[in-house]
Amino acid sequence: MSTTTLIVIIAAVVLIALIAALWAFTRRRHLRQQFGPEYDRTVEAEGGRRAADRELRAREQRHDTLDIKELPAERHAQYTDEWRDVQERFVDRPEASVAQADELVTRLMRERGYPADGYQGQVRDLSVEHGRTLEHYRAAHEINLRGSGAEATTEELRGAMVHYRALFEELLSSEGGR
Repeated sequence: MSTTTLIVIIAAVVLIALIAALWAFTRRRHLRQQFGPEYDRTVEAEGGRRAADRELRAREQRHDTLDIKELPAERHAQYTDEWRDVQERFVDRPEASVAQADELVTRLMRERGYPADGYQGQVRDLSVEHGRTLEHYRAAHEINLRGSGAEATTEELRGAMVHYRALFEELLSSEGGR
């Protein structure tokens, strides 16, 4: 093999490696922007960036199969009224109001087109479009679980309502798709 041929082969391998690295960097940057804080959480949960990238790409692919839709104006208004009612009842029955807020958010997700695969499935599916708000949902859910056993303080329950409201408002205002 001539020196020229060897140099061409090495240059081609280096070029292919650079293209692959650039593609991976670009893809990872897209995932970080798309998922926000959820990206770092997934890296930790999956034990590394490659595994997290695979998981988040799988979430995107699953999400692409969902029929996420915008609510008609009438349903939007009904949900807004229901949320107001839940908030008003908080003063007299905080634990029950937080549980109702959870149910309302779950119902809104389902009506928008998110599957009701339980909490972990909801987190997975919401993470694609709502990664930056997902921490609110996690915090609210955790407080709701403790509140149902009378282990959460009124201040924590109030915080849960604020967290639920953040996701509720984002889901209510979001248009279907990405």
